[in-house]
Amino acid sequence: MSLADRWPLPGRHDLRDELLAAWDRPGYHDRLHLTEVLDRLDRLAAAGADFDPVTVRLAAWFHDAVYDGADDDEERSAAWAERALPEPYAEEVARLVRMTAHHRPSDEDPAACALSDADLAILAAPPERYDAYVAGVRADFAEVPDADFRAGRAAVLRGLAAKPYVFHTAPARELWEAAARANLERELGELSGR
Repeated sequence: MSLADRWPLPGRHDLRDELLAAWDRPGYHDRLHLTEVLDRLDRLAAAGADFDPVTVRLAAWFHDAVYDGADDDEERSAAWAERALPEPYAEEVARLVRMTAHHRPSDEDPAACALSDADLAILAAPPERYDAYVAGVRADFAEVPDADFRAGRAAVLRGLAAKPYVFHTAPARELWEAAARANLERELGELSGR
């Protein structure tokens, strides 16, 4: 099934095509990333995670729709969702997109937990894919000097590693927690020269 065929909102192919064009870029935040997030949402749903599939999938389509490494990428993506989507989706999708700026959803928010987990599940990828992801993130921040990138990346990874769990849903913890912890530890070691 093509990525275009996974669009969850019937009749808005114009918006789907705008989003596909926005995701067509180099770096980690590309169409492969969107595909992987949608795949992981499917896995979470199949494993019993309870969330509204249309709303959360729309949030996946919008969550990095605007991406140029700026501090307000998520806000601009959320604003696009608010402008472009009909109700009842616009407000909720925008809220979910804004959550991806920090990946700290409330445990009582199944939609946000599912989106956060699907987005962060790249942390549990096999080593070759994980290394390609890290290289893609570095490409996204190509203008940042190496020392600054390494310091910033290490801070982000330490923040994730310090959480009691990387993932918020029980299915995601079972599927991905151990592998994500191993990848975080490995990359932090490489960043610190261990």
